[in-house]
Amino acid sequence: MKKTISILLFSILTLNVMAQQKIVQTAGGDQLGEFAPEFARVNDDILFGEVWSRNDLLSLRDRSIVTVVSLMSQGLTDSSFMYHLQEAKKNGVTRTEIAEILTHAAFYAGWPKAWAAFKMAKEVWTEETVAQDAKSAFQRQMIFPVGEPNTAYAQYFTGNSYLAPISSSQVKISNVTFEPRCRNNWHIHKAAEGGGQMLIGVAGRGWYQEEGKPAQEILPGTVIHIPANIKHWHGAAADSWFAHLAFEIPGKDTSNEWLEPVADEEYNKLPK
Repeated sequence: MKKTISILLFSILTLNVMAQQKIVQTAGGDQLGEFAPEFARVNDDILFGEVWSRNDLLSLRDRSIVTVVSLMSQGLTDSSFMYHLQEAKKNGVTRTEIAEILTHAAFYAGWPKAWAAFKMAKEVWTEETVAQDAKSAFQRQMIFPVGEPNTAYAQYFTGNSYLAPISSSQVKISNVTFEPRCRNNWHIHKAAEGGGQMLIGVAGRGWYQEEGKPAQEILPGTVIHIPANIKHWHGAAADSWFAHLAFEIPGKDTSNEWLEPVADEEYNKLPK
């Protein structure tokens, strides 16, 4: 009961903070304060200070989407459009979402306007585009899917990883994909009897290391047997995407204990 009340209070406090969040904008004053002080005041204090700050009615993400589509429909793909694209990204709009938003709006706003908008959006989401292209290229190297972002275990990974369940019958098998430099924390597969894990390299190049022992390189076809109750970590090489199949070995009283991250200083000592 106490836990439920605590969660409820936390949720209420969080909503209150979100509702009270105020957008601070000084562009009007900085650029037009002396020439058009009233316009500057309305821009900074009313448009952003009041309208954009009404988070209880529309989220910042929703307001960014509305603004981007409104500007695109008028063909205003200038510096202000670039600013609002950058804010949209900051407010949580992903590369995939902005592509779909602009594609949908193109049918109503006009095809040439969409082309202009896409050119600027591609600049804003460049890093995500490059990462997506690299992931797609890596996918073509293997027969198993890269899978979805490994959000459930993201707190136990340094960098981005992806998870694709392969089988849940007899033995649980998953394909785990790591971007370059991504690795999981030190951890232990605990078991009173049996247990442990087995890894099989699928594509790219990675590493496996047990505490107190040298790291082992994992290449496609490499098989790693991990006994229960052994502290270890595994992940990608610094210059390569990497994927392995992970087999959970049945056992008695099995559990997984996540420990500290693999420090950069330690990871950087691995052979190139």
